[in-house]
Amino acid sequence: MSAKLTFYIPQSTSLKDKRQIRRSLIEKTRHKFNAAIAEIETQGVHQTLTIGIAVVSNDAAHRQNAVDEITRFMEAHADAELTATEILE
Repeated sequence: MSAKLTFYIPQSTSLKDKRQIRRSLIEKTRHKFNAAIAEIETQGVHQTLTIGIAVVSNDAAHRQNAVDEITRFMEAHADAELTATEILE
């Protein structure tokens, strides 16, 4: 199961600002959860951060629960506003 999360970063004035926010958020999330996480799609846009998450498990309920928990965690710990969430099977 995977998800695509899009964040708006109003305080970002450069790609360097965005990189710092992205790095912090991804490191915090990886430290807490066993999931693949990477920036996707909007690498060149300094106020938009799109993150892809992938979770692998034999149990569908566990996959869904993990994606939900990661989404809540990232929303709570991001120095940005979560503007869109897309869950992919």
